[in-house]
Amino acid sequence: MLFTEFDLAGSRLANRITMAPMTRSRTSQPGDVPNALMATYYQQRASAGLIISEGTPVSAVARGYSLTPGIYTQAQIEGWKLVTDAVHQKGGKIFTQLWHVGRRSHTDIAGEQPVAPSAIKQADKVYGPLAGGGYGMVETSVPRAMTQTDIDQTVADFVQAAKNAIEAGFDGIELHGAHGYLLDQFMRKVSNQRQDQYGGSQQNRIRLTVDIINAVADAIGANKVAIRLSPLVGEGFSEVDSDIIDVTKLLLKEIAPLNLAYVHFSENIGEYTEATDHFRQEMRAIYPHTIMVAGKLTQESAQTLLTKGYADLVAFGTPYVTNPDLVERFKHNKPLAEFDADARLTLYGGNEVGYIDYPTAS
Repeated sequence: MLFTEFDLAGSRLANRITMAPMTRSRTSQPGDVPNALMATYYQQRASAGLIISEGTPVSAVARGYSLTPGIYTQAQIEGWKLVTDAVHQKGGKIFTQLWHVGRRSHTDIAGEQPVAPSAIKQADKVYGPLAGGGYGMVETSVPRAMTQTDIDQTVADFVQAAKNAIEAGFDGIELHGAHGYLLDQFMRKVSNQRQDQYGGSQQNRIRLTVDIINAVADAIGANKVAIRLSPLVGEGFSEVDSDIIDVTKLLLKEIAPLNLAYVHFSENIGEYTEATDHFRQEMRAIYPHTIMVAGKLTQESAQTLLTKGYADLVAFGTPYVTNPDLVERFKHNKPLAEFDADARLTLYGGNEVGYIDYPTAS
């Protein structure tokens, strides 16, 4: 089933293998503009049934990692056109992942004090400017709690970013609602201690996510909208919230009638709970539409998910760093190039080395 075509909301995918979103920080400066180097990187991997771009901030304050490509200026939109054109030339499909990091940022990256559901700092490090020059991992700043005006602006930023993505040639968008970023922060008690309509009850904690999904779906069509969730992973990859699975179930019930392009579960990162058959059956029953799963999958485990009907699409992250021809390697049982210490050193920032210089299998 890995290599069978799939109808994704009316768009034909060549196979069910997805390239998961991965931050690579290769934009042109100033302005965090996508460029020809990035176009080459994504085009090399266009044999995937679907590519999901690296996290793409919807505004300046949404940024949490330096050199990541935005989608809120015209220059960024034009830069992304190079990427989408390159992928489409190879017959591929590409969604962009719309991103707001919330409290997982630094003032020198966001350009102002980071914003979050509540003014609670998370002990974390992000890729940003170093005091002595250059870039490296820096401690996050203390955020300020978002006002209603901030929330309204954030909804508007996501809507505009989605429209910009369509203008840039993307086939759709994925909202980043996972991994302890803004939408995930609102859904979890550990990071959301608000006393207004966006905090407290489970219904209140999913409100912002539901509002953004509905607004973006109204703007570009629900069939072009997806969301990534990580209910089995701790917020910021730390301890898992006691009720986040129940919160996720409530969210899925709310959005199921929209029949989004897909719901993407990210798993097996940091501190996590193992997915059981019961969990997968429950998610499928609540959300009977297209489901994608990512998280240290192998060809064999991915095939099992498809065979059991637990997933319709399977996503691979780090294998795509060193194996641009991952689909072909799987199909012809060729060994994978290892993701080793050298590959890890070139994940963020730099040039073509460790980015577009990985060879295809002979």
